[in-house]
Amino acid sequence: MEAVRQLRQEVGRENSVFIHLTLVPFIKAAGELKTKPTQHSVGRLREIGIQPDILLCRTEKKLPKEVRQKIALFCNVDPEAVIEARDVRSIYEVPLMFKEQNLDQVILRYLRTEYRVGSLNDWERDVVSRALNPKGSVKIAVVGKYIDLQDAYKSIHEALRHAGIANNVRVNIRGINSERLVKNKVAQWFGKVDGILVPGGFGYRGIEGKIKAIQYAREQKVPFLGICLGMQCAAIEFARNALGKKGANSTEFSKKTNYPIISLLEEQRQVSNLGGTMRLGAYVCELTKNTKAYEAYKVDRVQERHRHRYEFNNQYRDEFEKNGFIVSGNYQSENGKLAEIIELVDHPWFVASQFHPEFKSKPDKPHPLFRDFVAKAVQLKRGAENGNGSSRASASNQTAIREVYDSPSLGLVQTGGVE
Repeated sequence: MEAVRQLRQEVGRENSVFIHLTLVPFIKAAGELKTKPTQHSVGRLREIGIQPDILLCRTEKKLPKEVRQKIALFCNVDPEAVIEARDVRSIYEVPLMFKEQNLDQVILRYLRTEYRVGSLNDWERDVVSRALNPKGSVKIAVVGKYIDLQDAYKSIHEALRHAGIANNVRVNIRGINSERLVKNKVAQWFGKVDGILVPGGFGYRGIEGKIKAIQYAREQKVPFLGICLGMQCAAIEFARNALGKKGANSTEFSKKTNYPIISLLEEQRQVSNLGGTMRLGAYVCELTKNTKAYEAYKVDRVQERHRHRYEFNNQYRDEFEKNGFIVSGNYQSENGKLAEIIELVDHPWFVASQFHPEFKSKPDKPHPLFRDFVAKAVQLKRGAENGNGSSRASASNQTAIREVYDSPSLGLVQTGGVE
């Protein structure tokens, strides 16, 4: 806060705005909104030399005019700068609520900047309306080892929701602890899901469960998206179960494996102190035409963000591709091509990337891989419902599957609409 106070001194009042997010609680027993917490927090800020210009008042009830005027008077702000930040059904409604209260005009006035009339009609139609009133739903399983931590896969969850908006469906996310998969029949976990996603991570814990999930997705033709470590696990699974390379692994997990499908970057093999040596940031990926990846992006080259140290071992590239496991995206490094995207030819939609596509997804511009992944899940689900495709679980075992899903022992997590 001291740094914030000094910043205004350095850049000038006309080049800075103090916006304070505060709470106006509703006391149910008294049936009224309380402004004292806001008054006290603003008072504390003023003690250290910060006078808020705008107040965003978090509240579950609408702020009456007299409450706003009271806050403005005792907090020394303009009445129009007291902005109601009421609870909404979807976070994507928040820009509409602020726009309705002219927050954009208030901010620009403080910054002495010209206001140009804009519209959020497209946002309301293409994002908010679809998020609140989807035409269908799909269930996507996210298989990881940090499922118990609500925000561990936050960017993954949001990217899936963006893809749902693009496809006009609600994406119901089922979090599955990969460590629990090793001890249970995999079909009991995935018989009711429409797609499987295996995200990134580090360390060996939970890897065998992820590999089991990927094997199920590959063999049962369930739409699959792998990200970073999820892509590496997909390569290991294919080597073990499709190519017969028993014990295939990553040198991150088994340095003595006879089949190092995933290994360190060539330039890092002699590095003893690995701190700060990961492949980070944006790299160019060249896409191969007539592939699912190219169909998603519809361009020849893209830039995607990375955070990893291990790569697909090119020693096995030819053998993989001869057996239908192709590299559809490449990065041209000093030591040759690096596999950026892999996919299966004989599969409805099985794509995995070494990079993190979720980092570039937006509500009104979902990432192409997430968008097409969810689109295929929707297509196959509707085909099965209309009798145009076979369901992945027979009617006879649906009851058993439902009983397994309802069991608390399987490590399923349900928080905020995410199972």
